[in-house]
Amino acid sequence: MHNSFRSKLPLLLTFCLFTSFLPASGSVLCPAVASDEYYKVARNYGRDGRAGTDGRSGRDGSSGDNQNIFVNGSPVNLDLSGKDGEDGEDGEHGYQPDCGSQRDAYGGASHDINAPDGGSGGNGGKGGDGGNGGSLTVYYNNLADLRNISIRATGGEGGRGGRGGNGTEGCNCHRRRWEVKTCKGTPGSPDYKCTDKVYRCSDGSDGRDGSDGSDGSQGRLGTLSIVNSKEALAADTPTVQLAISELINKQFHLSKNKWNQRMGAASLLAPGSAIADDYRQFEQRLEEAFQIVWQERQPITSFGNQAVTLNLTDNKQVEITFSEELWVEGNTKSEANFTTFTVNYAIPKKDVTRLAVAEFTDAGQNLNLKIVDLAAKSDAINTQFRVKFRAQDSSHGFSGYKTEFEGDIPTELVTRDYNRFILALGKLKIPDEALRPGVNVDIEVVATRSLGIRSAKQTISWQGAIRKPR
Repeated sequence: MHNSFRSKLPLLLTFCLFTSFLPASGSVLCPAVASDEYYKVARNYGRDGRAGTDGRSGRDGSSGDNQNIFVNGSPVNLDLSGKDGEDGEDGEHGYQPDCGSQRDAYGGASHDINAPDGGSGGNGGKGGDGGNGGSLTVYYNNLADLRNISIRATGGEGGRGGRGGNGTEGCNCHRRRWEVKTCKGTPGSPDYKCTDKVYRCSDGSDGRDGSDGSDGSQGRLGTLSIVNSKEALAADTPTVQLAISELINKQFHLSKNKWNQRMGAASLLAPGSAIADDYRQFEQRLEEAFQIVWQERQPITSFGNQAVTLNLTDNKQVEITFSEELWVEGNTKSEANFTTFTVNYAIPKKDVTRLAVAEFTDAGQNLNLKIVDLAAKSDAINTQFRVKFRAQDSSHGFSGYKTEFEGDIPTELVTRDYNRFILALGKLKIPDEALRPGVNVDIEVVATRSLGIRSAKQTISWQGAIRKPR
């Protein structure tokens, strides 16, 4: 409640007490103006207990170091274990309520009373996750030398979750029921009546206990990689992401260290070593140059910052992925560690579905629907049409339509003239009476547009009357 209302509350109550001795017409404003707002405050007494704060989560343990070593048969002892996660903090206990004085609260009040509730306990903090064991890369000439490597690369223990704080008890009522006598009319007159109404006090609710925090998870074991070489592997760059405009007249060099997955890491190392059982064995280094050849009529710079991703696979193939907002058709050629991708067509996605009805002409078997490609891209995009042809059915009233045909339009009934399509609707299996002049028709065409691996659908609607041929 606003402070301005609190300052006026005693004045409003005094006004109500004064008007209670006036005729009924003088007292009707009191409940509406003052009593409803007053009871929102006076319905309870004292103050509820405040909830305890939640405990903080424990910090995660740090992972073990990653290390590269060259072995020559000498003993090696390594500890690459992850650190333990910290315990979560306990939640704070709830605060006791201020039970106040119930005597001040009821004092003949004509309303029920709720005692203050206890404060809830805070939740315990989550335990921190254990750190992962570090990774080890071993360069060797003799595989048996790995038996002299003793390694411990265990994951750290997860921290314990904090305990939830205890909730506090709510206040109890000192007086659970009382009666208030209410009289109407003038004493001594026949209309004077008094009634007794019972009001009650309800005990406050106990605050709930906070929930315990969850324990942190155990860190993962470290991993082993082995390389039969005296020289360290060069860093690899298997993936490049850039704007399409950066591709023109440039070669990009992609590289990848290819690995084979094996099982039984512990059997390669000294007894008692702790590391993940699956390990990687270096197979070969892959390198490939890439260049784009641009044959699209629009310059590559017109496509601005559209994203392109180049990725070298384990099969030594360069995958090129364009943005979802750009449709590209082209072909790849690879020879002598050099890959070219020739772009024949590049079309913004927004230009794919810009078909519109251009004309609805003739009648009978010569009925045609002409559709135009406003983006002028139909020489590159493959287009298939499906139609739903409905004609007005007098048996269903003026606005009723009956479906006369629904299905794909055969390719022989679609003629393309550059960016204009002519759909020979009159050649479909539609009853003659539905094709005559004056018939109102409702036509829905679904065009499926595709280029390369991309496709999209556009729905085109037309409604009107078949006209007499000119």
